Amino acid sequence: MTTRYRVEYALKSHRRDQLIEWIKGLLAVPFVLHSQPTTIQLEHGERLAEVAQDTHQRYAEIFRDVEGLLNDHIQHEREEAAGKSKLRLLVPSVGTFFTNLYLEEAFKYQDRQRYISRRRFVAPSFNDVRLILNSAQLLGLVRNKGLQLVTFDGDVTLYDDGECLADDNPVIPRILRLLRQNIRVAIVTAAGYTDAAKYYERLKGLLDVMHSSTELSEKQRSNLVVMGGEANYLFRYDSESPHKLKHVDREDWLLPEMKSWNQEHVTKLLDIAESSLRACVANLNLSVSVLRKDRAVGVFPQKKGQLLREQLEETVLVVQNTVERSEVANHLPFCAFNGGNDVFVDIGDKSWGVRACQRYFGGIDAAHTLHVGDQFLSAGANDFKARLASTTAWIASPAETVVLLDELDSLQNPVADSPAS
Repeated sequence: MTTRYRVEYALKSHRRDQLIEWIKGLLAVPFVLHSQPTTIQLEHGERLAEVAQDTHQRYAEIFRDVEGLLNDHIQHEREEAAGKSKLRLLVPSVGTFFTNLYLEEAFKYQDRQRYISRRRFVAPSFNDVRLILNSAQLLGLVRNKGLQLVTFDGDVTLYDDGECLADDNPVIPRILRLLRQNIRVAIVTAAGYTDAAKYYERLKGLLDVMHSSTELSEKQRSNLVVMGGEANYLFRYDSESPHKLKHVDREDWLLPEMKSWNQEHVTKLLDIAESSLRACVANLNLSVSVLRKDRAVGVFPQKKGQLLREQLEETVLVVQNTVERSEVANHLPFCAFNGGNDVFVDIGDKSWGVRACQRYFGGIDAAHTLHVGDQFLSAGANDFKARLASTTAWIASPAETVVLLDELDSLQNPVADSPAS
C-alpha cells in the first residue's frame, strides 16, 4: 500500500518533470470526460470503439495545441525573449528546444503502440508522455536535415546498472548501424578513468565487435569516442591500441571556457564536496566508503547491497546545496548525482561533455545532436544538464534504447508503424 509519506515524497519538485506533469494534467480532462465507462453496457457495447476514437481525437487536439505553444516558445527563444512565451508562463521550468517537436504526429504513433486512447481506467501516464516526447524529438531531428552525433549515457542506457556492455547486447548492432550511416557516436559516462583499460572492460563487447566488423571503414570506426568523468577524459577508437581506445590530448577537445578550470579550484571544490559527503555518511549512518579521484569524489557501499533511494537523494541534495553555496562554485561547474547505488560529485557535467564531443568532431550543432540517457530529473540526475547542449531522449532501460534506435532508423525508411507514416 502506498503510504502518505511516499505520495508526498513523489510530489517533491526534484522528483518531477514539470513539462511532462503539465501535459499529463491537460490529458486528464478528456480522460475523465470521455474514457471512463458510464454504464455496464459500455463494457461490451458497440460504443467502445466510438469512445476510443473520440478520446483519441481529444488527445490529438491537446498535443496539437501544445505543439503550437512549443513553436511559439522556440520563436521567442530565437528573438531572445523566451521569458515572454506563453509556455514559459505556464511551465516556468521549461528549457531550450533546438528543433521543432511534432507532438501530434508522435502521439498518433505512440497511440498505435500503447493503445493509450483505449484505456478507460488508467489515464495517460508519465511514461506515455515521455515516450511521445521522444518520438516527437526524433521526428524533429530527422526533419531538421538529419542527425550527425548521438551521445549515450552508460549505465541503464546501454547496459544494466553496474554491468558491462557484453558482445550479445542488442544495442551493439544498432550502434554499428549509426556508424555505418556516418553518424558519430560518443559514450558520455560518469565513470572517470584515466586509462583505456578500464573503459575497455566496461565496453569490451562493443569494441571487440567493431574491431572484427567487415562492414565498417577505419574512418567510421574512428567516429566512436568515449568521454569519461562527465567531461574530463576523452578516448577515441583505435584498432592498433591494445584496448581499442586511445587517449585524446585535452587540447584537441577542450572548450575555451574549460581552459580556465585551474587545479586550485578543482581541489578546493572536491575538498568541500568530500567534507559534505563525510558529514552525510555520519548523519545517516551509511555503511559506505569514500573514494577521492583526480576529478571526482564520491561514496559507494562497502559491501554488496542496495542503499536506500531516500539516503542517496538526501546525500545528493545536501552536497549539491553545500557546494553551490561555496565561493568556488562561481568559478567551476560541477555535477552531484545519484548513480543508483552511489553518490558522486564530478568536475563539469554532461552539457560540457556533449559540447566537447561536438567540438572534437568539428563543431556539430546542438540541433544535429541527440543525447540518450535515463536521468533527467532536476536534481541528482547527471543527464539533466545535457539538455543545455543537445536534443535529448529520456529512456528507462537498455531495452528502450534499442526500441528508440529502431524507431530512429524507421524514420529514414518509413514503414506502416513508423511515426512518419
